Amino acid sequence: MFADSRFGYLDKVRYGLGYATTPIYWVADIPTRVSFWVDDVFVSRTDLLEENEVLREELLVAQRELQLLESLASENSRLLALNEATGGIEGDVLPAEIINVSPDPFSKRVLINKGANDGVFIGQPLLDANGLMGQIDEVLPYTSWALLITDSHHVTPVEVNRNGERALARGSRTTTNELELEFVTQTQDMQAGDRLVSSGMGQVYPKNYPVAEIISVYSDPGLDFATVRARPLAQMASTRHVMLVFQTEETQLEPVPEAEQLVSDELTPTEIEGQVSQIQNEPIEQ
Repeated sequence: MFADSRFGYLDKVRYGLGYATTPIYWVADIPTRVSFWVDDVFVSRTDLLEENEVLREELLVAQRELQLLESLASENSRLLALNEATGGIEGDVLPAEIINVSPDPFSKRVLINKGANDGVFIGQPLLDANGLMGQIDEVLPYTSWALLITDSHHVTPVEVNRNGERALARGSRTTTNELELEFVTQTQDMQAGDRLVSSGMGQVYPKNYPVAEIISVYSDPGLDFATVRARPLAQMASTRHVMLVFQTEETQLEPVPEAEQLVSDELTPTEIEGQVSQIQNEPIEQ
């Protein structure tokens, strides 16, 4: 042993014995390797079911997160469109959200999350990013009901954007999401595809805001008026984000010419009363 440790006489012998004993180690390790192989191949049905259930739950969570991201992206897109639509509106704008729809089948109204505490008032215009939606017809402290333009009791003054032809758009009595133009004569120039915008008459809605698009025009020679149907541009059934418009510009009345003349002449109150009495006593020419 001393000689082997100092001079390595038995190294070749040990090397040869290693070759000879290698099969013995392989044979002795066979039961262990077979056991591991059996464990890997023959996994119990319970383990597979448990793993499948865990993976299914993780998939559901991932799908929910994906849907949430898609919903946020869609909502962000709608808000951007609503913000761009406010650029051409004169007056202050208050964003709001539709939180409910009227269950009455004969009334087309929506409930928004703004009320009297936010300055909402009856008759206030309600818009979305694509077009006119309606106006407020009932105000509560924290919420308000808005009557949609597709309601048969709602009338909107409109004009054809192409040529300025005026008409009144009423909610259709036969279809759920259409408008009918009233008192359109046979000679008025209206065609399918024309865009209708708010005319501003009545000083309720902002002027030139999109309202609807004409889808059909039917003229019967035996009738006094043509039948014109239009489809609203606002997304009545799908939009959730809307805006309320506050008109800031006050209507200025033009002075009467006679009053201007009286003021320019700097007459005294007595002289003004005398001229008024003289005008009232003059006979009317036949």
